[in-house]
Amino acid sequence: MQIFTAIESFKKYLKIEKNFSDKTLEAYDYALNQFLEYLNEMDINAQKMEDIEFNDIRPFLGWLNDKGYSKTSIKLKISAIKSFFKFAHRRGFIKKNAASLVPIPKLDKKLPSFLLKDEIKKVLDTLDITDPIQARNHALIELLYSSGLRISEALNISIFDIDLSRKSVRVMGKGKKERVVPIGSKAIESLINYIKLRNLLLDNKKENSLFLSKNGTKLNPVDAYRIINKLLKAVSESPQKSPHTLRHTFATHLLDNGADIQSVSEMLGHSSLSTTQIYTHVSVERLKKAYKKSHPRA
Repeated sequence: MQIFTAIESFKKYLKIEKNFSDKTLEAYDYALNQFLEYLNEMDINAQKMEDIEFNDIRPFLGWLNDKGYSKTSIKLKISAIKSFFKFAHRRGFIKKNAASLVPIPKLDKKLPSFLLKDEIKKVLDTLDITDPIQARNHALIELLYSSGLRISEALNISIFDIDLSRKSVRVMGKGKKERVVPIGSKAIESLINYIKLRNLLLDNKKENSLFLSKNGTKLNPVDAYRIINKLLKAVSESPQKSPHTLRHTFATHLLDNGADIQSVSEMLGHSSLSTTQIYTHVSVERLKKAYKKSHPRA
C-alpha cells in the first residue's frame, strides 16, 4: 500500500474510531509529516509501506535530535510513528511491523522539590493560630509535612479518622488502599488547636470533613493548592511550591535523618519501593553538593 494512503486511513481511524481531540490529531499529523520529510531528506525509497524497514526508521530519532527537539517531543513523535506502523500491520497493510523494535526515548527523571527545615518553620510562624482560617492552614501544613499525605488524602479525612491519643490518622490512598500513618507531636498540637476553633467555621452546619472552607464546607483541592502555594512563595526558593512539595519534604527529611526506606514507602502509601527510591537520589545529590562545597580536594 502507498504510504500516503495508509497515513490518511490512520488519521481517519484516530478521529472516528479513537475519537482523539483536535490537538492530539494535529500532533500526530505533524509527526507523520516530519517522518515523510525525514524519508525524503535521507533519500529513502518509501513509496510503499512494504519498502520501509527497521533500519530506515531507527535513524529518525537522531534526525529529530539534530533538529533540536527535546526528549519529550521526540518521545511523542516516535510514539506516533510506532502507533502508525502498528495500525498498518493490524489492518494488513504490511506483513511485518518494522517499527515494533524502535525504542522510545526515556525521559530524565526530575528530582522532586523540597523545603529546608527553616523554611517549614518560617511558613508556620507567619500564621496566627488564634484565627480559625489560619489555624486550619497551620494544621493542614503540619499534617502534610508530618505524615507525608497527598493533598487529596488530607482533604478526605473526617474528624473521626484522627486518633489524637495514638497520634495517628487513617487515610484512604490510591486504589482505595487504607493505611494508618503516624502524626508528629507538633502536628498533634496544631490539630488540637484547630479542632477547638473548627466550630467557628461550621456555623451550625453538619460537616464531618476535618478541613473546612470559610463557608463551613469541605475544603476543596483548588483552594488548598492556592493557599499553600501563596504561603510557600513567601518563604521558599523551591522550584515547586505546592501541597505535594510538603509530601516530598516529609520523605526527604526522613531519609536524610536515617529512616528506613521501607518504612517511608509504607507511610507514603507507595505500592512499589522503586517509587520511593527517587527520594534517595535527592539525599545523594545533597551530599554531593555538600562534599564539593566543603572538601578541599573535591
